[in-house]
Amino acid sequence: MKASRVCTRAKKLIPQLRTHPLDRNALSSIRRTGSAEAFLVKHAGVVASRQPYSSYAGVPPIQLCRSGADNVPSKGYATVRELRKTLLYDLHLRHGAKMVPFGGYHMPVQYADQSVSASHFFTRTHSSLFDVGHMVQHRFTGPGSTAFLQRITPAGLEKLPVNSSTLSAILWPKTGGIVDDTIITKLGDDSFYVVTNAACRDKDLSYLGEELRKWKEEGRPSVEHRVLEHWGLIALQGPLAETVLRQILADPKKADLPTLLFGQCRWVDLKVYGGRVAKDILISRGGYTGEDGFEISMPPQDTVDVTEALLNFPGPDRLPMVKLAGLGARDSLRLEAGLCLYGHDLDDTTTPVEGSLSWIIAKERRTETDVEKGAFYGADVILKQLVPKSKGGAGVERRRIGLTVEGAPAREGAKIVDASGEEVGVVTSGCPSPTLDKNIAMGYIKDGLHKVGTEVDVLVRGKPRKAVVTKMPFVPTKYWKGIPQEAVDRDSK
Repeated sequence: MKASRVCTRAKKLIPQLRTHPLDRNALSSIRRTGSAEAFLVKHAGVVASRQPYSSYAGVPPIQLCRSGADNVPSKGYATVRELRKTLLYDLHLRHGAKMVPFGGYHMPVQYADQSVSASHFFTRTHSSLFDVGHMVQHRFTGPGSTAFLQRITPAGLEKLPVNSSTLSAILWPKTGGIVDDTIITKLGDDSFYVVTNAACRDKDLSYLGEELRKWKEEGRPSVEHRVLEHWGLIALQGPLAETVLRQILADPKKADLPTLLFGQCRWVDLKVYGGRVAKDILISRGGYTGEDGFEISMPPQDTVDVTEALLNFPGPDRLPMVKLAGLGARDSLRLEAGLCLYGHDLDDTTTPVEGSLSWIIAKERRTETDVEKGAFYGADVILKQLVPKSKGGAGVERRRIGLTVEGAPAREGAKIVDASGEEVGVVTSGCPSPTLDKNIAMGYIKDGLHKVGTEVDVLVRGKPRKAVVTKMPFVPTKYWKGIPQEAVDRDSK
């Protein structure tokens, strides 16, 4: 095939890849184009905002961040640049990874030894290792760090125990819209480890830089912010994750993994090749799959060695207990767990209440609305939304919900309609569930229709498909909380 024809065909695929970055049909088409991949990598680049912070500090004029194969917003707001590589890029290629642009990086979507569904099931039954080194890792320290983070998020960090984490959201000052979702880990008094999304990197760093400048001008206690550039971050996920990790602990008794619960972290030393010990590695119990697991943050010099040590641990009969997994399995796993993907299920125009994330607003932070007195950004909007209209509050017009859909799978952008055919919502994520063997989706629906069991239609390729509002997670989560899973299942009945 001539290069010109390849590029012409690849150009037609770019909109499809941007709309459905993990769509199997799009990826299959790309693979068939051969050298078209080079064209896609060159032209799908990373979204880099060039708009001044002040222009979107209130109501953002466009959606500036998409966590998927990057799409370019309106003219003048973004430029394309070369994709980045994580520290494990060469390791991915050695293992036969199929690479795609994601969040501004070359990332593996799947590996030669497993289909996406096989990788999904392997995670549910054994354990899988995900490279999440594209995520942005931050450290905030100093006497003003707690108050600063409590200004830009609704988290209750003063009461958060040391070595514990919380899911939160960075918020816009005027609207309470979500700049990005984030995990905040308290490492000590006024010392925090924060992880944000790769695709939002430029927007987030611009936001943080401006907010820190304002904080300093106000004469507030000092805050030091540092990005852990080039650090590695991997996620070991699945029921065998603890067994696998234990094998490379330098001191298993000291690490005491059974006492490390979901949402907690610990510093450990890990054994790698040649008798070397990687010291002071931060492990956090949690992840993005709904399974038990660990996220492991480490400096550049340890990332490849630790990853290879985990991958080369043999199980019974020399069968692998852990395999590499890519974005394809990660997406279906997180959707089964009811977890959001920023840029799809959350964006700058959505508040935590609309996103069905009211629980991330700390109870002790639900009264104050004045930022000067310690309120979080957007509190005057968000706290009113917590009270439904029927009780005198502002309520919300839409809510994030789960759906099970008959027929073909509903993809992002599919319209949700009521019995009369009136549009009442939109799908933001969707895929066939390997575990449930049915189509699941996430989206937003008109308030009042969000109750579990509500029947609606979803327009899939223009045809109405029956759908039912379904409680999330679709598949029960198995986070380790110190209680045997059998007891959790029994008590939930």
